[in-house]
Amino acid sequence: MGHRTVLIALTLNVGLAALDADTVIQTDAQGRRQVIQRDAIVLRDDSYFLVYKHFDLKERRITKVALNQGSLPYSAETGNEAERQRIVAVWKRFGFTATVTDQSGKSTRLYDVYLDFYPPGGRGSLLESIPARTSLPMLFDDGGAGELDFAEIARLDVQGDHLKVTSTEGTVKEGRLLISAHQAVEARLLGITDHYDPASPEVFDFSIPLARVKQVAFEH
Repeated sequence: MGHRTVLIALTLNVGLAALDADTVIQTDAQGRRQVIQRDAIVLRDDSYFLVYKHFDLKERRITKVALNQGSLPYSAETGNEAERQRIVAVWKRFGFTATVTDQSGKSTRLYDVYLDFYPPGGRGSLLESIPARTSLPMLFDDGGAGELDFAEIARLDVQGDHLKVTSTEGTVKEGRLLISAHQAVEARLLGITDHYDPASPEVFDFSIPLARVKQVAFEH
């Protein structure tokens, strides 16, 4: 099975023998079973919800999905620990990989790196939702604004709220993070490490406020 096929949600009718763990399926009104997602890791499966995490190829990061169990219920073929470790290994290959060095000099290699937004200190909840992303929205020192995709970035240097971005082509852009919000927001880099537990309800096991980062070196 090709990796592209593994990661994209399918709508093929399949029999039980063709299903791989963890596979999310739905039975339609005619009793046919349709694959909704392959290479997912199921977190909850009961009469109310089926919750799973998977790698979103479009967003280039791990995301969590909650499906309501309605008149056309969902179910899942779940895998063992080895199969789930294989799924995580596939996720690591398709996300962004980077070495994050914090202000103390400690470095951590991360997979499936993305940027998300929280209330300062991580306490409470945001009044308005700000979507997670695999890009840096910036207000540039030389004027204008733009969004730099992680795929374009070779290195990010952080000094307080000042960002210096070196592109994969060697050009440099400087400025600060541009967040459209009517409240205080803390930007954080998140990702998974080599110690990530496939059974974790979270889609990351490493989180650091961007203000505490010294450098991010992307691997392309």
